[in-house]
Amino acid sequence: MNDFPVEEIPSLLLHTVPESAEFLAEKYRMPAEAAVLTQDAVLDLYAILADCLTTPVLVPQLESPHPDTGLLGRCWDFVERIVGHSSQYVSGAVYFEVLEQLLNADGLVEAAWPYMKDRTRARTVKMLNFYGVFVPGINRGQRAQ
Repeated sequence: MNDFPVEEIPSLLLHTVPESAEFLAEKYRMPAEAAVLTQDAVLDLYAILADCLTTPVLVPQLESPHPDTGLLGRCWDFVERIVGHSSQYVSGAVYFEVLEQLLNADGLVEAAWPYMKDRTRARTVKMLNFYGVFVPGINRGQRAQ
């Protein structure tokens, strides 16, 4: 596993998905480049993933009839870098604030699937199976009774 320090994750988000900058700046009331260096950004990883990536950037692109494929690729590159992190804090944040959010609307898992990388796909399949959600072509779980 290629872990890196947890405190570098907010900066990695900003670098990989610069579209998150305005949401980071708004959340911390300072320029995004400064916000990602604060201790609050590390402690707020769940909120950062929800409020600065998933809700304002990722989900709208997945719901769009004409998504920015480059942006989606970069979003999932970021997720792939942290989904298998050895810290339960980090892996939990990805699970609850990114992957689980795909279950909130029909078609989001299917829309995300082509952009996901191997570790993210494997974690998504585990999540779907755990919740008893069957998505044709993605998991072999059975439809919940």
